[in-house]
Order: sequence, then structure tokens, then C-alpha cells
Amino acid sequence: MILLEIFWEFFKAGLFSIGGGLATIPFLYDIASRYDWLDAEIIPDMIAISESTPGPIGTNMATYTGFMAAGVIGGIIATIGEVLPSVLIILLISKFLTAFHEDSRVLCTLYGLRPASLALISAAAYAVLKASVLTLETYYLTGKFIDIIDLKALILFVCLFVLRLFLKKIHPIVFIIFAGIVGVVFQF
Repeated sequence: MILLEIFWEFFKAGLFSIGGGLATIPFLYDIASRYDWLDAEIIPDMIAISESTPGPIGTNMATYTGFMAAGVIGGIIATIGEVLPSVLIILLISKFLTAFHEDSRVLCTLYGLRPASLALISAAAYAVLKASVLTLETYYLTGKFIDIIDLKALILFVCLFVLRLFLKKIHPIVFIIFAGIVGVVFQF
């Protein structure tokens, strides 16, 4: 039964996460709230690992979640569920693309999907920010305004953001490695 649940949940995520892998993140939090085979606390770690490994982030997160829930078979089932909607849609679109590629209704529909993609990616960005920089639980316990933000995480974010703005020629892998090293150092 768990394999069917894994397939169905990632099929839905793959079908509706328009805008790429980051749009999958809100679906992961929803899955974590409804099933015990995914813990919401590990989602930020999944994002970090998925971003730093080859392949699409949504597919990497689906594979990881499926593996954690039901082993290798679960990873395969989750990956198939995540990818299958895109494959089916691309096959369908490619069949009819030549007939509709300049149809104003199709162009307007695709244009209308942009805000939905932006909303899903914004929700994902907020979820990552909330999990990595905001420490609302600590604030609720202490009542001190300073406890809303994890200062070390905020400093790291600002440093990496500024470096990225000014050093555009540096490969992103350098930032990933740097952030991993700083994360390990801050952990101890």
C-alpha cells in the first residue's frame, strides 16, 4: 500500500509542480503533514543534497523520499511517479504542437501559467527561508525579538548572495562547497 501512496503523491507533485523542481517543495511539506514516511524537518536537508547532486531537484527529492520510505523500490516508484506526468504531457504536446504552436489560446494559457509557477517557487523559497534562517520556535519560547533569526545562517546567506552578485564568473559548485564547509564549521 505504501508504494501506491508514494507513486500517487509524487505523480500529483510531478503533474502540478509547474516551474521546475523548486515548485515540488510545497508538495513535499504537504506530503510530510499527511504521512509518517516523510518528516518535514529533513526537507531542508533534502533540498541541499538535491541541489548539490546531479539531476533535477524534484526528481532527486522524490528518489530520496521514496528510498527513505520504502527502500530502493520506493525510490524507483517515487521517481517514476514524479517523472511520468512530464513524459506523458510532453508526448501529448509534441503530437499536437505543430497544429497549435501559434494558436493564441495556447499561448495565452502558457502565459497564464507563469504566475502559478512564480507562486509555487515563492512558496518554496519561503519554506526554505523559514527552515534555514527563521527560528520562530525559539522566538515563541523566549519572546525575544532577536531570536526570530538565526544570525549565523543570515550572515552566510548575505555573504553568499553578495559574492554571487559580484563574482558571476565563479562556478556555482564553488558556492555549494563553500556553504557545505561553513555549515560543517558552524555545526561544531
